[in-house]
Amino acid sequence: MPIKLPWIHGVFPALVTPFTPGTQDVDADAFRDLIRFVLPHVDGLVTSGTTGEFPYLTREEKRDLVDIAVEEAGGKPVIAGCGASSTREAMKLAQDARDAGASAALVVTPFFLHPSDKGVYQHFYEIATSIDLPLFLYNIPQVMDRTLPRTVVEDLADLANVVALKDSSGDLKYTLELLEYAGDRIDIFVGHDEIVLPALASGVSGVILASGQVYPDVWQEMVELVSDGRLPEARELQRRVQKLSRIFCRHGGGVAVKAALRLMGLATGPPRRPLKAVGGALLHETRAEIRLELEKLGKIPVQETPFDYPAGALNTRFTDLEITPEMIAVHGLRVGSGVAGEGLDKVQLDLIAGGKRTPLGDAYALQLTYPLHGREALTAILEPGLTVRPSTLLLPVLPQRNLRQANMIYGPTQAALGRAIVDALETGRIPPRMADDYVMIALVTVHPRAVDRHALFHNVGAAAATAIAQAFS
Repeated sequence: MPIKLPWIHGVFPALVTPFTPGTQDVDADAFRDLIRFVLPHVDGLVTSGTTGEFPYLTREEKRDLVDIAVEEAGGKPVIAGCGASSTREAMKLAQDARDAGASAALVVTPFFLHPSDKGVYQHFYEIATSIDLPLFLYNIPQVMDRTLPRTVVEDLADLANVVALKDSSGDLKYTLELLEYAGDRIDIFVGHDEIVLPALASGVSGVILASGQVYPDVWQEMVELVSDGRLPEARELQRRVQKLSRIFCRHGGGVAVKAALRLMGLATGPPRRPLKAVGGALLHETRAEIRLELEKLGKIPVQETPFDYPAGALNTRFTDLEITPEMIAVHGLRVGSGVAGEGLDKVQLDLIAGGKRTPLGDAYALQLTYPLHGREALTAILEPGLTVRPSTLLLPVLPQRNLRQANMIYGPTQAALGRAIVDALETGRIPPRMADDYVMIALVTVHPRAVDRHALFHNVGAAAATAIAQAFS
């Protein structure tokens, strides 16, 4: 019967493996810096796991990482990732881990060629019985394409060297089943950042998380709050980190975590090929979300983006179009303005509408022929290839500094403006007789750090509806 080990509890970060740019060699100095950064806030370390890109590491590199971790850990336990698709290779890795002074081996379900349940049992059985080193079973079906069967876990839990299981499935039902059938013999760790609170409240012993190296202090506080029965505070804490935790879980772990750590000033280098840091798993919007969430958690300074929403008399806001208040009055041009949302989601939309044979028609043609650099106008569309009537241009007020900002303007903003115009025409707010004879230009101000596409779509639609109502009242 296994005996539960006292050190198997608490917060263990699944460390990334830093690589040098260009050569993509393991960066030992950067790995030491990472451990020293995280060590005061954790109960132990995990090397060469999924977040550590273990399939792309050589046997020697994995051994070196354990050597460094044991040396830097200051007596805290080190769990060595020993995942391999073959039993023979996993046994060699576990032997290396033991010789390097690791406290336990983390062994994943056999992958690529999937053995039967009996074969899975035999895989872990041979490792556990041949090497004098505590063994953590590892279930992560997202990348292994199979779940470690509960019945197999139940049988393996009787082996003396099998001491714990890391469940990264995110399936709380499965976690509860493990606690029910094997929780009296082995410790269960949650490895999915999005469900830490319910897993801890259900009785798991600790966490092994990619985010454990980004905000380990949060998870330590979470463990303490749940232990003390302070669930309302624990719920609030989980909500604070939920978006960032979701990003780490949904975007390949190591790639997203390395992006976060770099923002925090830690050298991690790129992921090892074929993974890509740029043009790969992370979109520009996702990178911006990581930065914003780190700012909210106080992990990095707030990146100030000074700018002002347009102010002053509405009829003076169209000078970029070379349309003056006098022109608006003489040619009967219609103007309206709308504001919706708060904070980063705030949108201001200033609309001008008028006949095609007015100076506005000339301005419309000029924007298409000679667009403003960084503020290129785009036609409002209902869907690709289907422009709205009256013909309308969307013109950003602020220059678009990067692709993420452009995606916000030329994505949800363009779509929401098109929908608002169609709705106004269908309800008669815009008279049908003006559908073919009028043109409109919408000057749209979106916060440079906006990243919530859903909120932006909603707020642009609301601001556009207000502006249209004012212009055509």
